[in-house]
Amino acid sequence: MSLLAQNIINVTDTAFLGRVGEVELGASAMGGLYYICVFTVAFGFSTGSQILIGRRNGERNFAAAGPVVIQGVFFLTVLAALIFLFSRLMAGSLMGMLISSEAVRTATLEFLDWRVFGFFFSFVNVMFRAFFVGITRTKVLTWNALLMAGINVILDYLLIFGHAGLPRMGIQGAAIASVMAEGASVVFFLIYIALTVDRKQYGLHRILPFDPVLLKEVLSVSVFMMLQQFVSMSTFFLFFIIVERLGQRELAIANIVRSVYVVMFIPVNALSTTTNTLVSNIMGEGKVSQVLPLIRRMVRISAGLMTCFSLVLCFFPRAILSIYTNDAVLLADSVPSLYVIAATALICSMATVVFNGLSGTGNTRPAFVIELGVLVIYMLFVYVAGVRLRQPVHICYLCEFVYFLTLLAGCTLYFRFAAWEKKQI
Repeated sequence: MSLLAQNIINVTDTAFLGRVGEVELGASAMGGLYYICVFTVAFGFSTGSQILIGRRNGERNFAAAGPVVIQGVFFLTVLAALIFLFSRLMAGSLMGMLISSEAVRTATLEFLDWRVFGFFFSFVNVMFRAFFVGITRTKVLTWNALLMAGINVILDYLLIFGHAGLPRMGIQGAAIASVMAEGASVVFFLIYIALTVDRKQYGLHRILPFDPVLLKEVLSVSVFMMLQQFVSMSTFFLFFIIVERLGQRELAIANIVRSVYVVMFIPVNALSTTTNTLVSNIMGEGKVSQVLPLIRRMVRISAGLMTCFSLVLCFFPRAILSIYTNDAVLLADSVPSLYVIAATALICSMATVVFNGLSGTGNTRPAFVIELGVLVIYMLFVYVAGVRLRQPVHICYLCEFVYFLTLLAGCTLYFRFAAWEKKQI
């Protein structure tokens, strides 16, 4: 539920901007993917922190969870400031090299001028999320995400189109709405922790000084998650750069399908996060023999849900796409890519759960190596299909099927032949 509400931000931005124009629709994809590429560095750190918090929670060493959160907030706030400065100084030059269309490039920079302020809020938010997932107290994430989504929907409507006496800001309005929603999320978490969490039990009752030893311990788990998340999303960004060179219409199609893609995979992502933290808790309790049966059970649940969603997507493609655009030609051109995503979802439902189960054991370095090898195959496919053969978007999107199939194979082989159960953190 929390992931559903969070992704309403993506859906509403895409749906509103789809009514503004194809340039804005494509630019929001490029700017949004740049933001997400950077954000995944913070998310990777928080995932490593979540694994550590989950392990301590399983050991019933509750007081060790809070210091991980506090050190993480310090570290990510400094990182956010550095990346913010880099983005303000270098985004123009970077987008100039990556985007061929002047119209799309200009709109992307207008979006990023405001969107990069969100780093300060989103980087802090992921540490609160890591804490609550790590201690298996996730209901709060739903309330927080609903608040974010509600604020974003309202502000999108007001700022993009200029209602209630506010200026019509178009793509800049979408960026401002997202930043304000993320800021409200931070405030919500702080109030919730102050009112409902036993801060002394979890070591959150006092602000600790910077602890390089603890930060090093967190980074020993997190660094490969950070690299894995960044490299993975960066290759998806490169996919969009290649599609942008096929044309503005193709970029608009890719963004619409990406929005459906993200929402459709919410159950998979939710079950994967659950698998990650449950594996970490189980290993903390010393019940290693239960890890593989848990992962198999989660795979069955994930695959069952995704089969249902894929069938809905195949039977009602135009109804789903009409959420994002009222352009009949754009809608029709997007349908083949939607069918590809429906097929991809089935293999993704298994691969993502297994991969997060592997990460949950603390074997983040092997997980990164597997991901790196898979991404090489992914990029070769994208290069051949998009650059050498200049295939349409739906053929290019087959790279996602290739990615998840090879990821599943790599993780399965690791669980079969490696001594993963001996990992200590």
